[in-house]
Amino acid sequence: MEKADAYKPKQRITYKLIKEYILEKYSFKVHTAYIAEVKRGLGLPMYDAPNAVEILKQPRKHPTPIQVTAIKDALTYFEVIQN
Repeated sequence: MEKADAYKPKQRITYKLIKEYILEKYSFKVHTAYIAEVKRGLGLPMYDAPNAVEILKQPRKHPTPIQVTAIKDALTYFEVIQN
């Protein structure tokens, strides 16, 4: 049984899990684009979005320093990055 537990794949960390963690711990919501921007800034692997557009209709907004800190904390909590 212990060998079976050792071979279990790790839980997939989704943006939804990250958003729920931040909402519960920090009591504010973050947009998925902010999470993607922080991950991109950290050099984490990103998947190509199938619905991506070449030209944005509105300029992209950037996360505040508080939001960046919360997202990095969530990524550390889910062991995506090391502190």
